[in-house]
Amino acid sequence: MTTDISSVQNPKVKRLLALQQKSSERRQARCFVVEGLRELRHCISAGFQVETLFVCPDFLREEDLAPLLHALPSAEKEPQVFTVSGYVYEKIAYRGSTEGVVAIVRTRHLTLDDLHLSDHPLVVVLESVEKPGNLGAVLRSADAAAADAVVVCDPLTDLYNPNLIRSSIGAVFTVPCVACDSASCIKFLQSKGIAILTAQLQDSLPYYHTDMRRPTAIVMGTESTGLTQQWREAADAHIRIPMLGRLDSLNVSVSAAILLFEAVRQRSGLRPIED
Repeated sequence: MTTDISSVQNPKVKRLLALQQKSSERRQARCFVVEGLRELRHCISAGFQVETLFVCPDFLREEDLAPLLHALPSAEKEPQVFTVSGYVYEKIAYRGSTEGVVAIVRTRHLTLDDLHLSDHPLVVVLESVEKPGNLGAVLRSADAAAADAVVVCDPLTDLYNPNLIRSSIGAVFTVPCVACDSASCIKFLQSKGIAILTAQLQDSLPYYHTDMRRPTAIVMGTESTGLTQQWREAADAHIRIPMLGRLDSLNVSVSAAILLFEAVRQRSGLRPIED
């Protein structure tokens, strides 16, 4: 490979950095940045359109690039591929451990109506999640539990934040993820006959005493304020994770993993529900 870009002042590099750093740039350009072979493979497999690839020969062999290019979905316009110097790549690589490839990808916004749910869906709903790392970790758990979707209501971070993509290790592409307002989500869940289980401390039962074999939405709020009243009132059941120590809550991503795998356990028939 020959080096096409050797300066960080290159306009294409400047554009990539702007997309990494500013959500307003991502919204306006309708593009986002993906870094790493694993994440990019998941992105391509999900059908996203790659606009531009930046490849560093110091880290990525040409024989590793070929399968990636072959996997790209057909598009009216073929993606541009640029090789960059090691110095430039150090400036555009978002994380320390790197694999030599960064891509600019076109955004794709799913709506609730775009979701294809199973006969007994398992959905995670997060209200006003703020930290992209938490959302990324929840998406990893949702992927591991084969959840049908993750719905982010009234989000405080965009779904294509680089921290989110990195912390999800590509699960943002493997699990259908929708952003919407809470009222629309409640209406959607109720119309589909999906039971709304809100995680809250007040007026609640231990999560393992609640039937999750039926179509289920596990709903969680922020660690600081919890869920808003509209979710508490819409709930079919209130559930909690018993806390045996001095603290009264877990990180939302840890809570999501516990509740998701309780649903998996119940649905596998390992133990009947206790009345």
